[in-house]
Amino acid sequence: MAVRILVFLAIFLFVGPTTDGREAQPAVPGVMLFGDSLVGVGNNDYIATLVKANKAPYGRDFKDHVATGRFGNGKLLSDIIGEKLGFNGSPPAYLSPQASGKNLLIGANFASAGSGYYDPTSRMYHVIPLSRQLEYFKEYQSKLSVVAGSNHARSIISDSLYIISAGSNDFGFNYYINPLLFLTENADQFSDRLVGIFNNTVTQLYAMGARRVGVFSIVPLGCAPLAITVFGLGRSRCVPRLNDDARRFNGKLDAAVDSLSKRYNDLRIAVLDIYTPWHSLATSPGAHGFTEARHGCCATGLVEFTVFLCNSLSIGTCPNATTYVHWDSIHPSEAANRVIVDSLAERINKLVM
Repeated sequence: MAVRILVFLAIFLFVGPTTDGREAQPAVPGVMLFGDSLVGVGNNDYIATLVKANKAPYGRDFKDHVATGRFGNGKLLSDIIGEKLGFNGSPPAYLSPQASGKNLLIGANFASAGSGYYDPTSRMYHVIPLSRQLEYFKEYQSKLSVVAGSNHARSIISDSLYIISAGSNDFGFNYYINPLLFLTENADQFSDRLVGIFNNTVTQLYAMGARRVGVFSIVPLGCAPLAITVFGLGRSRCVPRLNDDARRFNGKLDAAVDSLSKRYNDLRIAVLDIYTPWHSLATSPGAHGFTEARHGCCATGLVEFTVFLCNSLSIGTCPNATTYVHWDSIHPSEAANRVIVDSLAERINKLVM
């Protein structure tokens, strides 16, 4: 039985001192993360699911070489975005609150590997659906009010950056393999369903006080090593059909974000396009200093992900992931994550300034 996730405060330190001895202030008081394994830092460690990354070789290039539940060899997009904003990383998993030092900032990571916009996607893998992540955020707000006071809590909530990462699992691990979906509605119809859920999610966050929202586009679905292995018909290149679906979804997402920004005059919202840099990495790795895009680093790099396939007994894991675009058959390496985040800098700066 899944362990019920308790609501705690995830606490951050300010980054190091400035040249005049004062503490450097991050760009926002906190970062609130919702969604899937691209940003999740270990909530799945505490629930009964097969979708875990809490054993080696996951985390081998992370601090202290420890597997934390992050689906990568090192830092994720969320960690690196946190660094860019002036934090010493992303908020820790919601079940693992950390606090030290005297200068504290607040953020929380509600994300769950395997999650999506569409609740049945999460139920298939016994992970935390996005809808429940929003419920935890409500509880978090109540706890925050007790700790910081209601006025300060409202300021933290309104000034924090919210990042939503969802949709890719809904296609890759539900729509494409579920005949109850792909035989009854086409990819555009399924996209419309997901965009409707996205609209509702942002509307709920806005009602709870969120005013700065960045939403990841979905990834180039056809470029993941697993997708090429399963759907590539023996070829070694990205699968065009899957990438076409992703591009059409992302176009609908752009339109939805434009509509939301017009509906709520005080809402800063933007699509954080991870499709374009990821596609470039996968199709032109050499242009970015990488040597391998078809295989992930772990094991054969063709199908392996989660600790049941990518583990310390997996044969063939590469010794150096820095030249690999993918860590396992789905997720980027830390080096690739850094390239992706660099491409998002301008959009993120507009959200937080």
